[in-house]
Amino acid sequence: MDEPKTPSAKTPSVEISELSKNGYQLLRENKVFEAIDCFNHILQLDEYNNYALVGMGDAIRKRGACREAAVFYQRCLERYPGNNYALFGLADCYKALNQYHKAIEIWEHYLQHDDKNITVLTRIADAYRKIHDFKHSKAIYLRVLEMEAANPYAIIGLGHLHYDFKEYQDALYYWEKMLLIDPDNVDIRVLTSIGNCHRKLKTFVEGIPYFKRALEKEPSNFYAIFGLADCYRGLHQQENSLEYWNRILEQDPRNKVILTRAGDAYRNMENFEKAQEYYERALNIEFDTYAVMGLALISKAQGQYDEAINSLRQLMQQDQKNYRIYLEIADCYVNKGDKRQAVETLEEFQRLGIRSTQISEMLESL
Repeated sequence: MDEPKTPSAKTPSVEISELSKNGYQLLRENKVFEAIDCFNHILQLDEYNNYALVGMGDAIRKRGACREAAVFYQRCLERYPGNNYALFGLADCYKALNQYHKAIEIWEHYLQHDDKNITVLTRIADAYRKIHDFKHSKAIYLRVLEMEAANPYAIIGLGHLHYDFKEYQDALYYWEKMLLIDPDNVDIRVLTSIGNCHRKLKTFVEGIPYFKRALEKEPSNFYAIFGLADCYRGLHQQENSLEYWNRILEQDPRNKVILTRAGDAYRNMENFEKAQEYYERALNIEFDTYAVMGLALISKAQGQYDEAINSLRQLMQQDQKNYRIYLEIADCYVNKGDKRQAVETLEEFQRLGIRSTQISEMLESL
């Protein structure tokens, strides 16, 4: 016969309540593993305790293990289908796993109980944006703005939405609204986003002040430094662009793209020795079309047309559909006084069945 068990000092419900409070306090303090111990203890006493299941999901999600966390939210929802915290957690797991359709489905299920929850609405709009559903995303963001005209998540979301669809003027309209809402505390990402719109619109002069404001907030911000370099490049201010390309290279000396951009700047300044050094540094990392082209254009600028043509012909084998290679080869032939070969080179591109305004214009001029 079993011996009688010693009575617990606390009833299970009191113990569970205290463990639950302790677990959530530990979560707030970011003591994730201690919180997991608490919630595990509760689940040993009550395997379907909704507080513990959600707490376990939250704790595991904080560790970045979203698939594992989703299991706990799902177990909670099997027993308590309307648990808002479990719905939120599960949707956020799917979002983190880039399963946006599933996240949308759960958030929309939540809206059946609370269709005016701005947090959920903005998350749905964000998810629609991620799956490139412009119509639904915009409609929900605008619905949020009808409820709360200065909601920053909806305004910034609309900016990103229009930017993603290359509607840069509309993106500017929304991001500039953020400047009016709180001009002294504008998020650095809003400043770089406005600058990037001006880059895309080629209104480089207007973009520069926003990137500079971003750098005042964060002097090493890559996007601000890159944006400034690219604006100065667009304005053909090579020395200014070099200052910022080189600032990036101080932080990331093996950045192949930036090495070729810096090489282009030196080449345009006719500092061919320095340009060659940067192109070769890029090629020492791995093959790069623009670095090879840059070296060929140095040969062309120095009047070494046959050498330039040979390099560009080799490059053509790697990148057959790059119209610029054909233009440069044709221009080398023109400089050699061989218009027939120039025309043949341009016609060679046209036989690929690709349309290019620049190729057509050069053919016409010849």
